[in-house]
Amino acid sequence: QVQLVESGGGLVQAGGSLRLSCAASGLPFSTYALGWFRQAAGKEREFVAAISRSGTSTDVADSVKGRFTISRDNAENTVYLQMNNLKPEDTAVYYCAAGSSPTSLSARYFSTGDRYATWGQGTQVTVSS
Repeated sequence: QVQLVESGGGLVQAGGSLRLSCAASGLPFSTYALGWFRQAAGKEREFVAAISRSGTSTDVADSVKGRFTISRDNAENTVYLQMNNLKPEDTAVYYCAAGSSPTSLSARYFSTGDRYATWGQGTQVTVSS
């Protein structure tokens, strides 16, 4: 059974940091690209960041560029999202997702939700002003 489990969300003040983790099981992790998306209340889901299966290629949304970093540990089957200098507008439920990558496609290819077949349940991030 394929499963993605996010953790690390919580309440933080503006300017603070959080690191989200997403542990994967039931899939050949090193052959999947991973992504983070978020959905704020009343808004559509939006892309945050993606990383290629090897980890050599990353893509980050303009809204979080310079503040968020995506990384992965293929030995631990885990993808991370380091979020620094958080802003109230970053408040959302954050989801990780896994997309099959039979060849080494760039992270930008995985910047839309339709590239992903497996999603986690999400973790809430709340940034207070």
